[in-house]
Amino acid sequence: MPAMIAIIGRPNVGKSTLFNRLVGKRLALVDDTPGVTRDRRAGDARLGDLRFTILDTAGLEEADARTLEGRMRAQTEEAIADADAVIFVVDARAGITPSDSHFANLLRRTETPVILVANKAEGRAGEPGLYEAFGLGFGEPIALSAEHGEGLSDLYDALLPIVDAADAVDAASELEAVDNLDVNVDIDPDAEEEDKGPAAGTKEKPLRVAVVGRPNAGKSTLINRLLGEERLLTGPEAGITRDSISVDWIWRDRHVKLFDTAGIRRKARVQEKLEKLSVADALRAIKFAEVVIVTLDATMSFEKQDLQIIELCAREGRAIVIAINKWDLIEDRSEAMQKLNDAAERYLNQIRGVQIVTLSGLHGRGLDKLFEAAFKAYDMWNRRISTSRLNRWLDGVLVHHPPPAVAGRRVKLRYITQAKARPPHFIVFCSRPEALPESYTRYLVNGLRERFEMPGTPIRLSYRKGENPYAAKAKKRNIQ
Repeated sequence: MPAMIAIIGRPNVGKSTLFNRLVGKRLALVDDTPGVTRDRRAGDARLGDLRFTILDTAGLEEADARTLEGRMRAQTEEAIADADAVIFVVDARAGITPSDSHFANLLRRTETPVILVANKAEGRAGEPGLYEAFGLGFGEPIALSAEHGEGLSDLYDALLPIVDAADAVDAASELEAVDNLDVNVDIDPDAEEEDKGPAAGTKEKPLRVAVVGRPNAGKSTLINRLLGEERLLTGPEAGITRDSISVDWIWRDRHVKLFDTAGIRRKARVQEKLEKLSVADALRAIKFAEVVIVTLDATMSFEKQDLQIIELCAREGRAIVIAINKWDLIEDRSEAMQKLNDAAERYLNQIRGVQIVTLSGLHGRGLDKLFEAAFKAYDMWNRRISTSRLNRWLDGVLVHHPPPAVAGRRVKLRYITQAKARPPHFIVFCSRPEALPESYTRYLVNGLRERFEMPGTPIRLSYRKGENPYAAKAKKRNIQ
């Protein structure tokens, strides 16, 4: 396991900017507003030839443990305890504040090595704060500008012994594992190994699952219950999650990468720049996911915003599972389930038959059913159907329900094939694709979904006009 380095400091000193600089991507949200980062985020960092895991954390603040700021601080303290080393960031332009001194005392009580970094040290404006940082007692501070990439060579020198020590421990563990191998296992030299590539759910290719929904639907609580720890910040306040946080998890020996996302409100209500960034991050998580779990509040499910989120996921072509959270708050569950099924039948024609799972993220009920549904949805989303089966189905459709005649002429459907999966995309070759009504396209899509058992899967169907073998001759006659 690579070295784990945590970046800590008070709010608005540039921790997320340094995190983005080290991972080489704009993963963490950055804004001038203090306290943007709330959950701790891990990333694969590289600095020269060094490879390590970097943790971005919430700004350390003095607050009561029951408040949101207090819970954020508890998350940061857990990151300090898990890390091999800590990068303590101070603002060189603002100088050393009482908060910096307070958290320096906190770090001195831990055994975790501390690397002191004075950020925003470019130019002469940062020199006084850089000299003040000597008084914190962590040795010579590293003058750094995370925004402009200055001072990274000094940070490299400070991280080198820590990363090398972690790599040495990993090498020793691998050597011990090799020594413990059973060399008496019979091996067939004539056996041929099939190279099919890693399947989804393996360590090399974990299933990417995004958990999305409106604010306060219980997304972070659900993921915490799955992980068995308070990994993500939760609470009664709506809109706690801002960044899309990815965490690795194993369900029944199958590897999953879970993405917790910010709650998506109606577009008209999203006014602040920071919330716009959070929603954009959530939409990006949907695009890169394979399965999307749309989390609905059981006490107010299938509201307009819920339907818009589901429609968005269907347009992106993701495999979809609907999770009805907070089911423990429902008294008459049979009546509520009937209403849910009726609403799904009425509003979700584009993904007819989508799987609906009732659960309680707070109490951990229904979680196995949720991921059984997620892997089943992935299998259907990834399904390929042979051309011969498709055309046998199309022949039956044309016999029982041929396309309507338009302007007295029939539209001839000649051939169907599957162009790709993820989601399933079918192409129908026909004589006049522009004349086919939308209702007949929906009929074909629902027929494909029912015949080949793909309920709830977004299906793409497009038409292609076959070439007229006499068109060239007719054009030649017209020219003559």
